[in-house]
Amino acid sequence: MSEVVRFGVSLEKELLDKFDRLIKEKKYSNRSEAIRDLIRENLVKREWVDGKEVAGAITLVFDHHKRDLVNILTDIQHDFYRIIISSQHIHLDHSNCLEIIVVRGKPTEVRGLANKLKSNRGVKYGALSIATTGKELV
Repeated sequence: MSEVVRFGVSLEKELLDKFDRLIKEKKYSNRSEAIRDLIRENLVKREWVDGKEVAGAITLVFDHHKRDLVNILTDIQHDFYRIIISSQHIHLDHSNCLEIIVVRGKPTEVRGLANKLKSNRGVKYGALSIATTGKELV
């Protein structure tokens, strides 16, 4: 386990009050946990900027009745098979499907796949959730 270092932070009272309300709302047990989480979040964003190997999830909602859309989405995923870890297809109702695609690779490849998938006609919603492989975090 890593060595814990204590340090002081100076903030305006109003900013600290807002931070404390946020901590309570998000159910953190203390300020230290909230600050650690903020630091990690920014480090993960940095991994994406620096081009390190990253992980994430692409979420799509689409009309499965749209002609050839399922085949198009599947073909695109086959083109990117090296970075796709897993995918899950969920039938939301008679017309709408939700697909979650878990990815790991270089940020440019992951973003490229997400953009290629969500730009197809019939895709009602597409989003990339960035994450980390955890290799760079403590």
